[in-house]
Amino acid sequence: MRAFSVLDLSPITVGSDAGRALRNSRDLARQAERQGYRRFWMAEHHNMTGIASAATAVALGFVAEGTSTIRIAAGGVMLPNHAPLVVAEQFGTLASLYPDRVDLGLGRAPGTDGATMMALRRDQVDGANQFPRDVQELLHYFQPEQPGQKVRAVPGMGLDVPVWLLGSSLYSAQLAAALGLPFAFASHFAPDMLGDALRVYRERFEPSQYLDAPYAAAGFNVFAGDTDDDGRRLMTSMEQQFIALRRGTPGPLKPPVDDPEQVGSVFERRQVANALAESAAGSPATVAAGLEAFVARTGVDEVIVTGQIYDHAARVKSFAIAADALRSMCAQERS
Repeated sequence: MRAFSVLDLSPITVGSDAGRALRNSRDLARQAERQGYRRFWMAEHHNMTGIASAATAVALGFVAEGTSTIRIAAGGVMLPNHAPLVVAEQFGTLASLYPDRVDLGLGRAPGTDGATMMALRRDQVDGANQFPRDVQELLHYFQPEQPGQKVRAVPGMGLDVPVWLLGSSLYSAQLAAALGLPFAFASHFAPDMLGDALRVYRERFEPSQYLDAPYAAAGFNVFAGDTDDDGRRLMTSMEQQFIALRRGTPGPLKPPVDDPEQVGSVFERRQVANALAESAAGSPATVAAGLEAFVARTGVDEVIVTGQIYDHAARVKSFAIAADALRSMCAQERS
């Protein structure tokens, strides 16, 4: 493992609002910067009343202005929802304002429901099928200007904005390998194909102007408290959110409950347990053991720590506990 980073969905909690959620995200980024996290990822989701990062480039700019060294990263922009030129301009603007601090992760899912997808894409209903072409077009806009080039990203042209591909299946792993791009797997909510995707990415990777060797990251949920019971209780907010999403009734992030058996039906809890299999919930020792096992099993270059936690202070503390464990792991690997 070479680095660790944060994925923050900027949760809107029951009784709060998007403004408070984004201010909490910036505070978390400040704490993460001090704790050694390399990147602060934010993701594009639409029509979700519990997530405040729909305008991802705007949210990242707010976080960047409140920090000084941590990289700000889209994890990710759902490219089929946008024209590649617009994305290049947005992230070229961020890279112009915050040099050497911007990463652009791209996904091909809509990040929303079907009706909202249509509102976003209008007539581009086959946007996901154009994904490889759109990625290459976007990469082109970050290249230096060519003679006779008629369409340019200003800002964006000639800027060093690392582009990642994100995914939860073999598709993006294969494309990232073919294009020689870094790859991040969404194992924090879709763990089933993690091992296969990492294997395919590494085996098929083609060196490029962007990377000489594969660089793989993967998501891992952490819910850390003083005791195992404390951490397990924190996790129930995210479990409730998953069940609400599966029921088609998404909403603000709810407070944790004392008894995990109160969350959903037996069948729903089994579904959630599968979706959140790559998680550690508990005391600092339990979380450290979970992170060590994850890194040993996957060999990832970067762990992306996430975790939807209702109370902001508890969320900051959880990420701090994870950082302690990850710094120790990095130090052991260097020694």
